[in-house]
Amino acid sequence: MAARVALGMVELQGLKERVRARFEVSVAEVDHQDTWQRATIALAYVSSDARHANEVVSKAMDFIEEHVEGMVLDTTVEIL
Repeated sequence: MAARVALGMVELQGLKERVRARFEVSVAEVDHQDTWQRATIALAYVSSDARHANEVVSKAMDFIEEHVEGMVLDTTVEIL
């Protein structure tokens, strides 16, 4: 399962590390690296149980929305 989250914010590194440590998902900045105060991060989680993967990714996205130093501009979730 994969998710993309577009953010308008200032601090990204701390957020990525907290999400990675708390939910054991892969997190990477995938877009807007050259744009000031904007970022897009991707989350990935692999599981043989789609329901469990959906739960983990949903909780991670909720955590991002609650802890972002800025605002969530857009989200996309994809089951691969």
